[in-house]
Amino acid sequence: MRAVGAGHSWSDVALTDGYLVKPDRLGGVPALDDGTLTDDARGRRLVRVLGGTHLRTLNAELDRAGLALPNMGGYDAQTLAGVVSTSTHGSGLRWGPFPDLVRSLDLVVAGGEVVRVEPPDGPTDRGAFDAVYRGERRLIQDAGTFAAAACGIGCLGLIHSLVIEVREKFWLNEVRTCSTWEACRDTLTADKVLGDGDHYELFVNPYARDDGRHKVLVTRRADCPQPSRLPQDKRERHPLTELEASLPITGFLLRLVARLLPSLIVGRFDATLDGMCDDGYANVSYDVFNIGEANHLPAYSMELGVPVDGRHVEAVDRILEIAGRERRRRRYQTSPFSLRFVAPSDAYASMMYGRPTMMIELIMVVGTPHGYELLATYEDALADLDVRPHWGQYNTLTPERIAALYERWEDWLGVERELNRSGVFASPFTGRAGFRARDRSARSPTPARPRSPR
Repeated sequence: MRAVGAGHSWSDVALTDGYLVKPDRLGGVPALDDGTLTDDARGRRLVRVLGGTHLRTLNAELDRAGLALPNMGGYDAQTLAGVVSTSTHGSGLRWGPFPDLVRSLDLVVAGGEVVRVEPPDGPTDRGAFDAVYRGERRLIQDAGTFAAAACGIGCLGLIHSLVIEVREKFWLNEVRTCSTWEACRDTLTADKVLGDGDHYELFVNPYARDDGRHKVLVTRRADCPQPSRLPQDKRERHPLTELEASLPITGFLLRLVARLLPSLIVGRFDATLDGMCDDGYANVSYDVFNIGEANHLPAYSMELGVPVDGRHVEAVDRILEIAGRERRRRRYQTSPFSLRFVAPSDAYASMMYGRPTMMIELIMVVGTPHGYELLATYEDALADLDVRPHWGQYNTLTPERIAALYERWEDWLGVERELNRSGVFASPFTGRAGFRARDRSARSPTPARPRSPR
């Protein structure tokens, strides 16, 4: 049995040859207090959310209550359970990924048992919990179990609901300027731009100009006062979207161009990035975070997490070298790639576990010749930098690599064996990852390629 969120992942993480659970009717924001909250929890900005709630629905509910997510990625159609389970993230070293917003979660685990998992100081009062549920549910308040369950990759149980911590409603101003990788690379440290406290990210053209430099779009988003008048336009803020609009071509034609004339696409990257620069766009936070229609483009991607300790700069240098070399072989990276920065996570299976992380998202237009092979080349070439691939995006992870990358992996597996005793949540992914292998799964050592991304 496998649960799927919004179907936004391109890896095999949500695939199954058994039963697929769609959480479409498991959405909404019920009352926070089910009669079990501690006094301390009642005084915090906590919200109980059903696992299948889409972020756009959650954003609207929070907005009505004068609240907001502290951070989010560029897409609002994902489900909360989905972004938590795969450690989805935004950008800025002040903010961790989605699992680090979670304070409690209710799971349906093997055998149909319902368990609530929290850290020892979780928001549930044990005495009140026992009185309300009278043995029908089990409360686990344990640091290790919670650190595993907070990023369970869909393997520990079906997420019924979560309690997350949010903040007051706020507004952001987004400013985009153009620079070059060569000018930015030495500023990417905590005592320089990464320590400024804003939502900072880069889009990098993988191909050099005639002067040998690589154009970069620098995006900075910072809290601002409520604008006196909110903008009426919904700007597009992603290179692929603006590329499509500037040609102009449909998604179908974009795939066709990527397949037959990828050099035409990559030749427009500098102009596309130049056209995205502006001096400010202020709106409510979740509108500014969301990149909009770009999420519906025919694309797939790989995302690699590398420690922010010098290795992150070397990783980008290697990608640029590989992209230039492969271009000469007519193998193209058909989008600029993004660099986002995330605080260390406490979740054992998070790509950001225990270290500040730069996430490198390498995007391909569907139909790009040798696109998957080029992504695999990047992953292999950066392996010695201890890059952790995103679970929900294309990757070629093996059991040996997973065990080497995650120092608490055995602890995570111990919780998986406890909550998934029957193996009901096994899948092709768990077979490839080296645990809970099934006969049919074990015959597929490499990840399946998605037929219809997004």
